[in-house]
Formats: sequence, structure tokens, C-alpha cells
Amino acid sequence: MPESNIDNLHVKSQKVLITPDQLKTNVPMTETAKTSVLNGRQAIMDILDGKDHRLFLVIGPCSIHDVEAAKDYAKRLKGLSEEVKDTLLLVMRVYFEKPRTTVGWKGLINDPHLNDSFAIEEGLHIARKLLIHLAEEGLPLSTEALDPISPQYLQDAISWSAIGARTTESQTHREMASGLSNAIGFKNGTDGGLTVAINALQSVSSPHSFLGINQEGQVSVINTKGNPYGHIVLRGGNSKPNYDSVNVALAEQSLSKASVSTNIMVDCSHANSNKDPALQPLVMENVTNQIIEGNKSIVGLMVESNIGWGNQKLKPNLDDMEYGVSVTDACIDWETTEKSIRAMRDKLKDRLPQRRLKKS
Repeated sequence: MPESNIDNLHVKSQKVLITPDQLKTNVPMTETAKTSVLNGRQAIMDILDGKDHRLFLVIGPCSIHDVEAAKDYAKRLKGLSEEVKDTLLLVMRVYFEKPRTTVGWKGLINDPHLNDSFAIEEGLHIARKLLIHLAEEGLPLSTEALDPISPQYLQDAISWSAIGARTTESQTHREMASGLSNAIGFKNGTDGGLTVAINALQSVSSPHSFLGINQEGQVSVINTKGNPYGHIVLRGGNSKPNYDSVNVALAEQSLSKASVSTNIMVDCSHANSNKDPALQPLVMENVTNQIIEGNKSIVGLMVESNIGWGNQKLKPNLDDMEYGVSVTDACIDWETTEKSIRAMRDKLKDRLPQRRLKKS
């Protein structure tokens, strides 16, 4: 039997991709952007260490599909961040990869033209240019580390990363996260349980050796030191929330028992809001009240926000789509974003300096 009949039977084609080094040569990091990234990373680590009394809010579109709208949102967020910086550190969500339950648009890197053309190399260029532009605006940036290859192309522009509920249990993602240069949040499982996230926190802090690529694009054995800044993100599960004070207290107990970081971040979307954007401000208000009443473990929140309210389906003619409205999960609009963040800041500006955060 010819060898061709036993190898790559279901592979249609293969194309050599640009290397991380080549992409970074084409789209170099500027000194201004580098300073912004490093300052953002340090501020988040200081919050996690209890050296900075503020909360950090990872906020922005569920996914980026329109570069100009993302730049518009960033300018608005930067202005708001200056208003509230004494109490809240605003970190912009810049999510380029979207995990799908079955099929669907996989994000700007995989399909930058939103038409199933999968111009991935072009998507990497678009994503990197946008990240550097946003970093130059002075915003810390966040993303979901989904594909284990893409961090070598883009993570130098990221100040905080997330591992999603579907991949928190993945050994590949735990190993990858152990080598990332920024703090990273692991979401609890889609069933609402904490076990997979706690296991992930134990794993990510340890050294690992695994297959990956280097900056020249060569398949390599990657040896990591372990990431000391992993923490849990409560996002609810099985259509039930877990941001309330009882669930937060139970999470604190489970984390402490496992001897991992008791820093907790609350995802105001997903099952915690039943994917209804109107409920996200209520989650923010509830968390604010928990802190006022004495909570010491909650150090951050995640909010899905965009220029316009809700979401929309992709259309064949992109010009027919509504500007600044999500094409994935529904988001709160900018007016609600401003109102909710200002209200949180006003309630916490005198409380947070008095709060003694627990160190991991």
C-alpha cells in the first residue's frame, strides 16, 4: 500500500505560516507600547499581591471583529480609565479567538474577513497591529489564550490572559499558561464546579516541559518555570450563577484547602448573567456590596461591553451590520458601561484603601 494512503487522509492542504520573528519584524513593538504592557502587567501583579488596593476590571467586546470600532472603544475606555484610576484599573478585552461549542466564526485571527476565507496570516498581522496601537494608547490589554501556537506571535502585547471554561481542564493549556509572561485567570468549568480550575492553578504554578514552537517557528521542547500569578475566575455554570457571597465564601474555602491563590475574579457575563447583558450591572453592584460588607478575596471583574447594546448575526454584506455591536455574546452598551463603572468607583473609592487583600 503506498504511504500516501496512510498519512494525512483527511487533510485538504497545508501552508507554511510566517514565523513569530518575521511577524514581529513586520509589525515591531514600539517603546511606548512596551512600557504600557509592562506597566499593566506590574499593576495587575501588585493587585494580586495585595500591594495595590485597586480592583482590576477586564472589560470590552466579547470579541473583536471591527478594528475601527475597537479603536473607537479604546479611546472611550482610556478616558474613563483616567477618571477612575484611583480605584479601578481598567484592562481592555481584546479577544481574537473564539471557542465554539460546535461551529461558527472563530475570531479575527482565524477569519479576519468574516467570510470563511481563513486568511490566518493576514489575521495575525491585523491582530498585532491593533494590539500595538491600543497599547500605545496607554491601555493594559487582555485576551483569551486559546490556540497554543498564537501566544508566540502576540503575547508580548498582553498584560493579562484568560483560560476559558472549555480549556481550563486541558493539559495543553495549563502547560502553555505556565510559561506566559503575565497573570492568568482560569475560569471554573461549564458545569459550575471549581475542581478543574483548582487543579489548573496547582498545575500552572509548576514547571512543565512540552512541545511548542520557538520564535523561528521551529517545533521545540519548551521548558517553563511555572506561573505564580494564576487565579480563579467565577463565571457560573449549568445556567446558575456563582458570584453571590455564599458561593464566593465556598470558593475561598476550596482554594485555601487546596493551598492555591485565594484571589477571586468574577465574570459578570456567561452563566452569572444567564448571558443577558442587562444583568451584568447587577452582578457588578452585588460584588461592590460584598466588598463594602467586608469581602477581601475579590480582586477583579470581567465585563462584556461594547459601543452598542446586545449582539447581531454576521451578514454577507458587512456594510449592512450595525456599528459597534458584538457578533458573539451580547454586551452592555457604552452608556451603561460608563454608568456602572462610575457607580462602582464612587462606592469603593474610600473602602478599597482600607481593605487588606489576602496574598496568594
